[in-house]
Amino acid sequence: MTNWRAVFVGFLVATVVGIVGLVVPGVGQLVAGLVGGFVAGYMAGGGLGSGFWHGLLAGSLGGIIGGLLIGVAVGLAGLALGPLGGAISGVAGLGIFMFAVTISIVMALESAVAGAIGAAVSA
Repeated sequence: MTNWRAVFVGFLVATVVGIVGLVVPGVGQLVAGLVGGFVAGYMAGGGLGSGFWHGLLAGSLGGIIGGLLIGVAVGLAGLALGPLGGAISGVAGLGIFMFAVTISIVMALESAVAGAIGAAVSA
């Protein structure tokens, strides 16, 4: 059974560490996913599988919300630039979507591994 409190806390930790991690682009976000997944797995406990699952959910949630925010920002930028901006953001949208999906997958997988480690530490 999923412990949504652990998933949400792991997501919040990843978000806060990710914001602080903006100082070191790339590395900061990787560390954020690892720390958030570890916290989710540690809170959920229950063995490697449970920690993996909770870390995966925490990382996925962060990746999905991050992708949505990027999509909204591109859409608003296209809207502000008028018809030409709409065409540009439409073309750029597919690339941004693929980028967001890639980030989501990477963040989910690293959080899942960290979650399994966190669950193993809590046992």
